[in-house]
Amino acid sequence: MDRSSLLQLIQEQQLDPENTGFIGADTFTGLVHSHELPLDPAKLDMLVALAQSNDRGQVCYQELVDLISSKRSSSFKRAIANGQRALPQDGLLDEPGLGVYKRFVRYVAYEILPREVDRHWYFYRHRSCPPPVFMASVTLAQIIVFLCYGARLNKWVLQTYHPEYMKSPLVYHPGHRARAWRFLTYMFMHVGLEQLGFNALLQLMIGVPLEMVHGLLRISLLYLAGVLAGSLTVSITDMRAPVVGGSGGVYALCSAHLANVVMNWAGMRCPYKLLRMVLALVCMSSEVGRAVWLRFSPPLPASGPQPSFMAHLAGAVVGVSMGLTILRSYEERLRDQCGWWVVLLAYGTFLLFAIFWNVFAYDLLGAHIPPPP
Repeated sequence: MDRSSLLQLIQEQQLDPENTGFIGADTFTGLVHSHELPLDPAKLDMLVALAQSNDRGQVCYQELVDLISSKRSSSFKRAIANGQRALPQDGLLDEPGLGVYKRFVRYVAYEILPREVDRHWYFYRHRSCPPPVFMASVTLAQIIVFLCYGARLNKWVLQTYHPEYMKSPLVYHPGHRARAWRFLTYMFMHVGLEQLGFNALLQLMIGVPLEMVHGLLRISLLYLAGVLAGSLTVSITDMRAPVVGGSGGVYALCSAHLANVVMNWAGMRCPYKLLRMVLALVCMSSEVGRAVWLRFSPPLPASGPQPSFMAHLAGAVVGVSMGLTILRSYEERLRDQCGWWVVLLAYGTFLLFAIFWNVFAYDLLGAHIPPPP
């Protein structure tokens, strides 16, 4: 139902003759049933919760419109929290007769969201279109690029040791800092099959469910912020090293999700969450340790410094700060939150500092960087 038809129906039924901006919850519920309006049961239950948050048992018209149009609203979140007792207590795990896709949606709801009311809200409002195309597209592009370079170099493991690898226009190299696109495009290149497999697996297992729940814009922003922070951090802290791989974005997604699980531990209903948390931390730590080993103790002769591991750490910091703010705001507008603007200010300050560093610091410090390939 769109905003205009809802307004017209309310005016025709004279539900708010004095234009107070409020509608009786019982009156509106009767209108829904008598006119067979296309309002799913979860939204109707949430209308009752909205009414209970009001002392007069009325629903604010603007909140009603926001609910019908599925808009994010902080006032809606407060109303739901106050009227939570009116919501059904049966969990989604008890829903019978679900198809394969709806069971997957239910699985995603329990994997990502910590509150039952949020899980109900997501489950009933989720639509399969548009699909989570960002993480799938990034992963597919990374696989295609890896296959192309693997076939060209005839090397599938430790590709960075091949003398032609660093000549790629996608790799970030300190000697090519003026080519700004390299600060992002390095995410399509990988050290070898082992790094690509690790990143692709996490992008599909964690990134796709996150994108299904929080949307393309939010998750793509978080992923690309981690990628950009990774290359900029390397340009500041490991000035001689190149960077390859999408680990900055992957670690932003994973650290944000893990931090959200920890902060909402009691509400998360995902099975074996402690075991999975430990396994995730072990795998992520092992990947960082492997990157450190390749950086400082290369197993093969190399013509220059090997890729830095600092992108992993920078991505994790972005995930714990920006990512956690995004994941904790499922049904809220980010622009309405003070914490979001604080995070953006901090990230913007870091970007400005990194830009000035790349423009002036290399010459002022006399940094000796390897010649660009």
